[in-house]
Amino acid sequence: FTNSEIKRSTFNHKVKYLGVMSMQFNTFDAFEDANDNKAGAQSGKVHVRVQQRNNRKCITTIAGLADDLDVKRICKAFKKNFSCNGAVQKDEETGEVIQLSGDQRTNVMDFMVDQEICRKDDVVLHGF
Repeated sequence: FTNSEIKRSTFNHKVKYLGVMSMQFNTFDAFEDANDNKAGAQSGKVHVRVQQRNNRKCITTIAGLADDLDVKRICKAFKKNFSCNGAVQKDEETGEVIQLSGDQRTNVMDFMVDQEICRKDDVVLHGF
C-alpha cells in the first residue's frame, strides 16, 4: 500500500464510524424538555410598540399574543390597572392587537410577566 491509500482508507473508516455515532446521538435529545414554556407563552415574541399620534399623545400597541389567550379580558385588565382607555383591533397579519392610550410599554411588560402571560424574554419593547 502507498501512503495516500492508507490515509484514504483510514479517512473512509473514520467517516463511516462518525456517521454511525451521529445517528445514535440524533435519536435522543437530552434537552428536549428544557424548552417547555412554564409561563404559558407561545413560541413567538410579543411586540409592544409606541406610536406617536399628535403633539404629546401616543398609543401603545401589543401584538403577537397567543391565540389561546382571552385578549378582550387582558385588555380589560390593562385598562383597569393602568387607568387608561384601550381597544382590541383585528389585524390580518398579526391577529388581534391591543391598543392602549398613552405610553404603557413598561407597565405592559411588568404586568404580563407578573401574571405569567409570557416570559420576560418573549417581550420585545419597540419605540422611542
